[in-house]
Amino acid sequence: MTDQPAYQVLARKYRPETFADLVGQDAMVRTLKNAFEADRIAQAFIMTGIRGTGKTTTARIIAKGMNCIGPDGNGGPTTEPCGVCEHCVAIMEGRHVDVIEMDAASNTGVQNIRDAIIETVSYRAVSARYKIFIIDEVHMLSKSAFNALLKTLEEPPAHVKFIFATTEIRQVPVTVLSRCQRFDLRRIEPEVMIGLLRRIAGAEGAEISDDALALITRAAEGSARDATSLLDQAISHGAGETTADQVRAMLGLADRGRVLDLFDMILRGQAAEAMTELSAQYAEGADPMAILRDLAEVTHWVSVIKITPDAAEDPTVGPDERTRGLSMAHDLPMRVLSRMWQMLLKALEEVAQSPNAMMAAEMAVIRLTHVADLPTPEELVKKLKDATPPPAGPGGGGGGGGGGARPAGPVSASVSQPPAPTHGGPSGPSASAAPQLATEALAHYARFEDVVELIRYHRDVKLLVEVETGLRLVSYQPGRIEVNPTDDAAADLTQRLGARLQAWTGNRWAVIVSAAEGRPTIAEVRDTARREAEASVLAHPLMQQVLAAFPKARIKSIETEADRAREAAEDALPEVDEEWDPFDDD
Repeated sequence: MTDQPAYQVLARKYRPETFADLVGQDAMVRTLKNAFEADRIAQAFIMTGIRGTGKTTTARIIAKGMNCIGPDGNGGPTTEPCGVCEHCVAIMEGRHVDVIEMDAASNTGVQNIRDAIIETVSYRAVSARYKIFIIDEVHMLSKSAFNALLKTLEEPPAHVKFIFATTEIRQVPVTVLSRCQRFDLRRIEPEVMIGLLRRIAGAEGAEISDDALALITRAAEGSARDATSLLDQAISHGAGETTADQVRAMLGLADRGRVLDLFDMILRGQAAEAMTELSAQYAEGADPMAILRDLAEVTHWVSVIKITPDAAEDPTVGPDERTRGLSMAHDLPMRVLSRMWQMLLKALEEVAQSPNAMMAAEMAVIRLTHVADLPTPEELVKKLKDATPPPAGPGGGGGGGGGGARPAGPVSASVSQPPAPTHGGPSGPSASAAPQLATEALAHYARFEDVVELIRYHRDVKLLVEVETGLRLVSYQPGRIEVNPTDDAAADLTQRLGARLQAWTGNRWAVIVSAAEGRPTIAEVRDTARREAEASVLAHPLMQQVLAAFPKARIKSIETEADRAREAAEDALPEVDEEWDPFDDD
């Protein structure tokens, strides 16, 4: 055994002891100083904010300020506690009898509140000016415990003060919040955090680079306690001089420059290079989840820079990274960044749920690289316009309504005319190859029923119903349909049908309106077949016996042997040549 005191971690060693030591909370410090100077100290305070921003520390500083008596023993409440009087020392060491600290996470019940507060609140402080109750993580109290505390909190004795701390302010009842003076502790700004860490490192005699401090600041996410704990670990890891590479290895992070390289490879669609870079970072100790999180952070950062270029002036960002970020923000459209952001969020969920994080990360990178080079809608439209000449308008005169008279002769409703000759003339190879390719493509639609099945395949229910009920087929050949619309058919039905067929097949279709009588519509044929089937069934002796026994019975549907055979074939599982036997040694 030695008499050397135990090592105290930096987060405790450099914990603020006065309001002047608090960093990044200027608004709260100013309010509390004014309240102390004007003798307007509230009966209850509630501190809220993320972890490590100084909620409990602020509560102890307030408690010291209320009970400080100064070095001479005659001082009053102050915002600058002396730190040497018996009350300041006892509160700082956590052993003051009149400052009761309670952890609500382990004392959640109403009995805990009754024993610790309600039954003792009426007794005056033993030695200090005020009896102060500090309840940490107050949102963990049960509803009954909050209710038991309400009356005492609303009208406490003059010698009692309450200070609450919580990270979940929304879980604290409004009835409690209305009885407290609330302070929201902010995240520590990056430049303030870097300055704090630099002072602590200097006081410890440790050498640490600015890039390493920037990495620690970014990882701390505005929490001073997290930052000082990481600094403590980094100093031990560096053993004298701490560099950014050592901090990156300690945190399992990838090099920021290499993350930008990976980001650039993904957006260029370089799948092989991106996979190689991902594997290299993983081999060097980077966590797959951290890599994807860094990619998401870069995506967000570049998107913000694109909207507000001043966001690039971040103290945690190096000059090279800033230059590359500005360049990416200038070159990348927002829709590409938004799409990548959504895919990265999905990828992070998959990595978190996957039994093998690296495999999930690799699949995510593969998806990202293949989506990155997809053309935008504008580029796709431009390519289509460049590939085919503009369509000519439909022939004919004015736009009569749907109820007008049908034309006497065939009127073309084709969506476009045949293309004009190209610069190479009709003798070029493309001029003879194009009709041949179009003919081969249209050969799949040898019958009008094939066209109807194509509409059904694309699930255009409205068009399918209109075609089945509103068009009488006059003549058909692939690429040319001549129909006689019914009186109830929409006026633009033939034009819409031609446009949809061209979009689905990639070939022009001429849908011609004719005055010829044409065949019955598909719906009429179906209804006629149903009526004939019903008549045949009703004439059957067995059905007549059924109707005699059940006079009000009606035929709901008719199913033939062929229908049952077709349904059975659709539901049947595919046959296999040989069934696998799990117990077969071969």
